[in-house]
Amino acid sequence: MAMKRRAGAVLALLMTSALVAAGCSGGGDDDKAAPESELYKNPVTLTWWHNASQDGPGKTYWEKVAKDFSTAHPTVKIEIEAIETNQLQRTRLPAALLSNDPPDVFQAWGGGEMREQVEADYLKEITDQVKTEVADIGSAAEIWQVNGKQYGLPYRMGIEGVWYNKDMFARAGISAPPTTFEELNAAVTKLKAINVIPIALGAGDKWPAAHWWYNFALRACSVDTLKKASTDRNFDDPCFVKAGQDLKTFIDTKPFQKNFIATPGQNDPTSANGLLANGKAAMELMGDWNRGTLDTVATDKAALGKFLGWFPVPAISGSAGDPKAALGGGDGFACAKQAPAECVEFLKYLVSPEVQKGYAATGTGLPVAKGAADGVTDPALKSILTATSEATYVQLWLDTAYGSTVGSAMNDAIVAIFAGNGTPEKVVSAMKAAASK
Repeated sequence: MAMKRRAGAVLALLMTSALVAAGCSGGGDDDKAAPESELYKNPVTLTWWHNASQDGPGKTYWEKVAKDFSTAHPTVKIEIEAIETNQLQRTRLPAALLSNDPPDVFQAWGGGEMREQVEADYLKEITDQVKTEVADIGSAAEIWQVNGKQYGLPYRMGIEGVWYNKDMFARAGISAPPTTFEELNAAVTKLKAINVIPIALGAGDKWPAAHWWYNFALRACSVDTLKKASTDRNFDDPCFVKAGQDLKTFIDTKPFQKNFIATPGQNDPTSANGLLANGKAAMELMGDWNRGTLDTVATDKAALGKFLGWFPVPAISGSAGDPKAALGGGDGFACAKQAPAECVEFLKYLVSPEVQKGYAATGTGLPVAKGAADGVTDPALKSILTATSEATYVQLWLDTAYGSTVGSAMNDAIVAIFAGNGTPEKVVSAMKAAASK
């Protein structure tokens, strides 16, 4: 899998993020496309960092993709390192950038983080080389643009929602997935009555907990407010405090498992998605990538496929936010500025129809290329496709949209609310302080 943090309304995402680098194994002209005659003439080694770190279909598929590319282009050798997302995004890539020795091609999420990397002159600008691919992907590719120039390409895009155990819902007398938070609260009560953990949460990795606040902000704030905050990083609107107040009210209903504050998000059967995958919890808030990670931690994959369902994040009655708006984002890749020209060719290959259809068949996420979604067979992923097309607006993950500095401070302050030592006001003050740096 990949996580974290695309298609109808999802293409309305107008933010930017990533993790990138400067200096590379092969050297190369960062802005100009190499003439075809100069490609594949000399031996080149591309280092590739991605976040499909768990053994499973996603990791196996990327190994096949790298092998197939090298078979077609014998002068190119690809060395893969699969790294868990938090470690990749928050530790390994930033360190590689600072050391001036980043990988050639690496995971990139678009949004504010990508803007930061572009401003630091870490990324290869690929606009002219990928016009065909961008046209095929559509507006989702804009998330990997900065000032109208392309710096990366997405391979996966989808919205977030609640994955759930249909069998547990039936046992608890829940006849249909909740469409409002009032109904979600009622479902939590019914699940507790049959001694079931209502919602699994991996707050030990911070971002799974922070995503609850993001969704409350999406319900409390207007679309215009969220768009404006993503560009000017002004968080004065009272809706941001209300998001924390609504979150605290929800936490007080005790919907999560014991010791959720230390539980990892998606590592093994004891992690949050392991609780859902193995029938220990009824729900988990997560993106479209979760289908693949659930498979990697499930002890009975056949049973998982039978009971697993998905529904959009419920609306909040009377809130200022658009009830049909959704939180979402995607995964993509970018090339370090000094990566060889073959790096861009590899990016193009990763989003080619053939590779995208193969990716869809892994069940680890939703592809972006036209026609590739035909390869999606999992019922839950098909539900996400439908919900994505029906969403009126899709807001990019807030930590990605606001950039790494604000995003990290925001996530820390949100997790403090879950831990019982934070407040809604402190989340906003942390965001403002980070934005002023």
